Amino acid sequence: MKLHLLEEKIEKVPPLDFGNILDESFELFKKVWVQGLVVNLLTVVFTIPCMFIFYVPMLFLGLSNPEAFADDGAPPVLLLFVMILAYVIIFFLIFVLNTLMRAGFYRICKQQDLGISTSDNYFYYFKKEYLSKVFLVALMSVGIAFAAALLCMLPLFYVLVPLNLIPLCFAFNPDLSAKDLLKASFKLGTKKWLLIFGVTIVAGFAAQVVGMFLCFVGIFVTASFSLIPQYMVYKNTIGFDEAEEEKPQENDPNRGLFLK
Repeated sequence: MKLHLLEEKIEKVPPLDFGNILDESFELFKKVWVQGLVVNLLTVVFTIPCMFIFYVPMLFLGLSNPEAFADDGAPPVLLLFVMILAYVIIFFLIFVLNTLMRAGFYRICKQQDLGISTSDNYFYYFKKEYLSKVFLVALMSVGIAFAAALLCMLPLFYVLVPLNLIPLCFAFNPDLSAKDLLKASFKLGTKKWLLIFGVTIVAGFAAQVVGMFLCFVGIFVTASFSLIPQYMVYKNTIGFDEAEEEKPQENDPNRGLFLK
């Protein structure tokens, strides 16, 4: 969908009911909780190696014991620079990974919600044409967040809602440019900021409470519930055109391909 069409739909949307969004989210969660669990586990599995890349060298080089580097107890400046650079790179990798995995989850939510009979493809967006775009979005998002943080943190609190919508807008508009994805996310996030913030906080709190009652491990099961209200806001704000409905994945030439 073109950016101007997205913006027109967002402008014309009527007020949404807070309670209905949560009710619809819970009904959809009952259909996709297994897929949400798989997405969370896959994200953790892929994130752990990224963290090891950062922490193992740090421990190996003795940053946990600064006295080993200098008499004044300060590690070498060059080493700090390398570690900071490594942290930034790993942060971008995790950001890109989370964006792609969440986009895949939202695609599955749409399939289950609309009754589209296809098999789940958690790595649907792990393709070359999407990776470069998501990485560019990550750079732009970090720049926006950093600039907002410099303005006494309050603007950062505001922009986190639109930035959190990037995986959602990307999932259903993967052909948009990185710049247009940011514009669409901020358009929707600004228009429905209070609603999105409210339902996300409530859903996230509920997911954590229920997860803790399930011996804490249950958080992996309930965590995806906090993502679904955003999908419901998108569905009731922008919606899906009939032309966008996907054919069964068995006929998809990209089925099962990773980074192709």
